[in-house]
Amino acid sequence: MPSAIVTGATGILGREIVLELGKNPQQWPTVHALSRSKKDAYPDSVVHNHIDLTSSADDMAKQLENVKADYVFFAAYLQKETEQENWDVNGDMLENFLSALDKTGASQQIKRIILVTGAKQYGVHLGQPKNPMVESDPWLTGPDRPPNFYYRQQEVLHTYCKDKPIDWVVTYPNDVIGFAKGNFMNLGTSVGLYAAVTKEMGQELVFPGSETFYTRFDCFTFSRLHAQFCVWAALEPRAGNEAFNVVNGDAESWQNLWPKLAARFGLKVKEDQFLQDAPDASTAELAERPPLAEVEKEVGLVGKVKQSKVEQRIDLTKWSQKPEVKKAWQSLADREGLEKDAFEKATWDFLGFVLGRNYDLVISMSKARKLGWTGYIDTWDSLSEVFDDLESEKILPKTK
Repeated sequence: MPSAIVTGATGILGREIVLELGKNPQQWPTVHALSRSKKDAYPDSVVHNHIDLTSSADDMAKQLENVKADYVFFAAYLQKETEQENWDVNGDMLENFLSALDKTGASQQIKRIILVTGAKQYGVHLGQPKNPMVESDPWLTGPDRPPNFYYRQQEVLHTYCKDKPIDWVVTYPNDVIGFAKGNFMNLGTSVGLYAAVTKEMGQELVFPGSETFYTRFDCFTFSRLHAQFCVWAALEPRAGNEAFNVVNGDAESWQNLWPKLAARFGLKVKEDQFLQDAPDASTAELAERPPLAEVEKEVGLVGKVKQSKVEQRIDLTKWSQKPEVKKAWQSLADREGLEKDAFEKATWDFLGFVLGRNYDLVISMSKARKLGWTGYIDTWDSLSEVFDDLESEKILPKTK
């Protein structure tokens, strides 16, 4: 029976991989969950091991003594201030971790390594990508492009596996919907808090992002579906040495999700939300050349690819700091017994970016489908499940 190592075991994606493996102890009798601290109760088949992935390979080797497995799921990620720091720190973490596995001898048992990255692969943070995004799209490595640590991680992984009998798999999730204890960097927490506080203030639900994006399309990734994919990809022979998009399987739009969000929280969407003045609006330009510019000649769009923007009709970072908003949250948290620091820790800048983009993000699942992957979940259903989790953890008020 196969065994597994999971790094980033307390993160939104890593946690779900641990739980997915732990559901089936007959198939996965030993799962090593690696993180700095233990935040969840695990099944008997899961063993928590402390590790500091920012330490040296030698130090990690000491921490990994007696930790061996057939499959490695690397889902660790450390957010830094700049893209260069992200490149350095996250690249070093993976490189030193793999070196540590060599030092302990654990690498001799490994069959496949699954690396979790994301849709930054396609430069979705830089502006309009080519749609739909497919795994063969060119990497954005030109001199005018910022460092992308996903590229370094993949190069580290490819080099490591090249001369070993070890396969690799890379996943590209996007706009992840999920939950992890103590981790507030997720879409569900922030958008749920926005709706809950809006209700507490007695207001109608106004879309705070881009009017353009409200009717455009996005593809999301439910963390549990991603975990199921990772387990499938670990064991599917044809998936070896391949990268895969991993999204829910539908193409969603906030024009469809926003009324459902309003109904969940007992709110009404403001009918003329885009006709109102927007005194708290903000606009930020993204890269001068959006990713689509890389292929403008091939697709016949020379002279038509414009610089993308993030357009917030309500700047969420500023909104979250307004005295009346903070007061409403405090009142709500006190009355409902909610985790009081959730509002301050919520990633308002990230939500503002996700909702404020003025371009489509359509991600193809064809490559995985052709190999037999059939996983799917409706995006609203996944968001609703996460709201249930957040309510149980006293981060959001009960709505049912």
